[in-house]
Amino acid sequence: MGKPNNTFTFVRYSKIPENMFEFQQYLGFLLFLTILTMGFWLMIFLVHFVFYWIGGALWENFKEKRANKRAAEQ
Repeated sequence: MGKPNNTFTFVRYSKIPENMFEFQQYLGFLLFLTILTMGFWLMIFLVHFVFYWIGGALWENFKEKRANKRAAEQ
């Protein structure tokens, strides 16, 4: 039996592809990132706005009940 050949050949490709993406694909990707970013910040804004709205409604309800309770005690 012969000795097994365990040599590896590493081939190095140093050429960068010139047309990896076409310009329209690049613009589409930028448009996608823009819409995604705007959607993200809109979602963050709306979530905070809804929590602010609910918190304000609860606070006003609490103040109204407290005023009614004080008025009933007098």
